Amino acid sequence: MNVVPKPMFAPEPEGNTRVRTLFLSDLHLGTKGCQAEKLLEFLRDHEADVIYLVGDIVDGWMLRSGWYWPQAHNDVVQKILRRARKGARIIYIPGNHDEFLRDFYGTHFGGIEVAESIVHTTVDGRRFLVIHGDLFDLVIRHARWLALLGNKAYDLAISLNTWFNAARRLFGLPYWSLSQWVKLKVKNAVNFIGDYERTLTAEAARHHVDGVICGHIHHAVIRQVGALTYVNCGDWVESCTAVVEHFDGRLEIIDWVNTAADRKADSPTPGSRPSCHSNVIESS
Repeated sequence: MNVVPKPMFAPEPEGNTRVRTLFLSDLHLGTKGCQAEKLLEFLRDHEADVIYLVGDIVDGWMLRSGWYWPQAHNDVVQKILRRARKGARIIYIPGNHDEFLRDFYGTHFGGIEVAESIVHTTVDGRRFLVIHGDLFDLVIRHARWLALLGNKAYDLAISLNTWFNAARRLFGLPYWSLSQWVKLKVKNAVNFIGDYERTLTAEAARHHVDGVICGHIHHAVIRQVGALTYVNCGDWVESCTAVVEHFDGRLEIIDWVNTAADRKADSPTPGSRPSCHSNVIESS
């Protein structure tokens, strides 16, 4: 397992939102559900010294069944590669949907490191295991056929979500994730999320670290589980969320849909400068 050393001093501001570390997971590039345009907006606004790609960045499962790769998805890849060329350290931790990259642990491509897992040290000295998390999902490990079937059902839910939000836009209403709301209302799904959090924090304890940063279940949260901190990055299919580490070591979930909507509502008058605030999803 690699350990990321404590990095450098805070850089001089360049006009964008500067953070020490950026964690992105579950982009699912190559699927119609990926909200690549919103992701591009987010990447244009945020600069980081270190970027973790915490699995399911490219959806190899869907690409095998049918090719879908619009220009916006290519733009996301180019944007990330450009960050690497400009000096950002980028670590790619494959998940189950991009498992084809698991044959390349320890290699570099385009300035991007591929790792099975890694320990990230925040500026205030806390150590976090960074891992996608699918290896602790019993369905993925022991009933792959059921996972593939569930993936098809999930794609249907995302399609319904797309049409639902298209109708909301006609009435001037903001984006709202129907699929995520349904998932959180289903008792079994809620129980699964709780079990997943406990299993991942147990793995963090086994590594003698202070917490875990993961993805996989598309549910962004920062939560204390006993003495450890559980962090999930969310996704860019339903919630459009990312985790950032600020230069004081504070971890925050950026809810980009609401952040962008707030900024649009607070659009400055000509000659003034917009405020740079973001929404935080509080732990519960």
